[in-house]
Amino acid sequence: MRHLGKYADIIDLPHHTSTSHPRMPMSKRAAQFSPFAALTGYDDAVDETARLTDEMTELTEDRLAEIQWQLQLIERRMVGGQPGWARITWFIDDKKKEGGSYRTIEGTIRKIDGNERVIIMSDGTRIPVSNVMSLASHA
Repeated sequence: MRHLGKYADIIDLPHHTSTSHPRMPMSKRAAQFSPFAALTGYDDAVDETARLTDEMTELTEDRLAEIQWQLQLIERRMVGGQPGWARITWFIDDKKKEGGSYRTIEGTIRKIDGNERVIIMSDGTRIPVSNVMSLASHA
């Protein structure tokens, strides 16, 4: 026979069931013991650190001149009443960390704003001319 010590008087009693509080389901009982986020935002910080960014490629003078020439061609077509269709790849600076990413859009240019040095696409996308990496257009 085992030694029960000070609990010998209650060890064989039935489990108490409350008349005023219903028994908690097993699924909720388990949730009481699940781990909690001791470091709030830690997972987000790890994910952000793991997210990769690209560096912006510096263009040669020849490439910059070609992009400028393409913009002038598109602008002339637009003044002449033709749509300013183009496929543009540009660099978007990352707001949270150094670097960024490249994006390509294909569509109609609504306006080339020389004062702000920005290309405005028909869908409202604003592309800084200084971030354009490639520009292709056709008549």
